[in-house]
Amino acid sequence: MSYQVIARKYRPQRFSDVVGQEHVTQTLTNAITQNRIAHAYLFVGPRGTGKTTIARIFAKCLNCTGGPKVDFPDDDPRCIEITEGRAIDVLEIDGASNNGVEQVRELRETVKYAPASSKFKIYIIDEVHMLTTAAFNALLKTLEEPPAHVKFMFATTEAEKVLPTILSRCQRFDLRRIPTSLIVTHLGHIARQEKVTIDADALHAIARGADGGMRDAESTLDQLISFCGDTIQEPDVLSMFGLTAQGQILSLARGVLEGNAPLMLRELNDLARNGKDLGRLLTDLLVHFRNLLVYQVTGQDLSLLEISEAEATAIAAESTLTRQESLTRILEVLSDAEGKLRDAMSKKIFLEVTLLKAVQARNAVSIDTVLKQLGQLQASEKTTPPPPAPVAVLKPAIRA
Repeated sequence: MSYQVIARKYRPQRFSDVVGQEHVTQTLTNAITQNRIAHAYLFVGPRGTGKTTIARIFAKCLNCTGGPKVDFPDDDPRCIEITEGRAIDVLEIDGASNNGVEQVRELRETVKYAPASSKFKIYIIDEVHMLTTAAFNALLKTLEEPPAHVKFMFATTEAEKVLPTILSRCQRFDLRRIPTSLIVTHLGHIARQEKVTIDADALHAIARGADGGMRDAESTLDQLISFCGDTIQEPDVLSMFGLTAQGQILSLARGVLEGNAPLMLRELNDLARNGKDLGRLLTDLLVHFRNLLVYQVTGQDLSLLEISEAEATAIAAESTLTRQESLTRILEVLSDAEGKLRDAMSKKIFLEVTLLKAVQARNAVSIDTVLKQLGQLQASEKTTPPPPAPVAVLKPAIRA
C-alpha cells in the first residue's frame, strides 16, 4: 500500500472527530436530527480549518445507508465511496479550474437527473469565490430552486468575493482558526499513534507556526518525522522552518521594555545571521506584546491567552516593567512596521530601526498626559493668590 500523508491519514471521518469547530458540527447534527436540511451551504474560513472535510462528512450523513443520519457505520459502502472519492452521486468540483459559464451550464444539465444509488446528488464546490461573475449568474436560478434531490456545498477562504445574490441563497457557516492548545493536543495524539517522541516545546512551536490551521500543523509534523525520525525536539522545528525560539522572543521583548538597545541589536543580529524569518519574528513580537497588554487590562486573566507555561511566567514578570499606555504605543509602532516590512530593501535594518522606535515609544509621554499636566498647572495658577503689592517708603527730604 502506498504511503499516505498524515493530513489525509488522520482526516476526520465523522463530526465527532472534527477539532475546534463544534459550533458548525453541532448545528449540522441538529439539522439532520430534526430533518431541517437546506439545499445550499457555504463554509467559510482560513485554509486548513476543515471546510471541505466538514462538507464531505455532511455528504456521508446525507447519503449513508438508511440516512440521513449522523451515526453511520464505518464500513458503510456508500460512505467508503465518498471517502475514497469514487461516489458517483457526490461530485467534488474545483472552483479555480472550473470557473466558467460552460462548466456551470454542464452542471445545470446534470442536476436534472436523479441520483444513481443514493438519496441525494451532492455538489461540493471548493474555492467557489474563483467562479466568474457570469458563472455565478448562470448558477443563480438553479441554486434558488434546485430539484429536491440536489444539495450544494460551497467552500471558500474569501467570502467577500462571492456575489451577495449567492450568499443570500446559502446557509453560511464561518469556521474559526483552531486554538493552539487544541492543535497541540491533536498533534500529540498523532505522534503517539505514529510512535514518535516529541517534546511539548516542539508541539507548541509547530502550533504557533500553523496559525490556526490544523492541516498546516499536520503537514509540518509529517515533514519533521521525515527529517528527524522518531524523536523531535524544539530546535529541529525552529531550524527547519526558520522560526524563532520562544526564549529569544522573550529576550527581545524584555530588551524593549527595559530600554536595553545593545541587547536587542545583538539578539536581532544573531537571529538574522541564523536565517530566521524576520517577518514572522515581527509578528511573534506583536502577538507577545498584545498578550502582555491583555494580561494587564483583564487583571492578569490568562484564560484569554493561548500561551505556554513558560510564556505565562515571563508575561507575569514583564507586567511589572511597563504600563498600559506604553504597551499601546509599542504596539502601534510594531503594527505600523508589519505592513511596511515586506517592501523594505533590508528587512534587518528596518527591524533594527523599528525596535529602537519601540524603545522611544515606551519612554514617550502621550499628548493626553501633557494636556492634563498643563491643565493642572493652569488651575494651580488661578487658585494661587497674587503676591502683595510693594509698599512705597517715603524718605525724608535732605536739606542742604
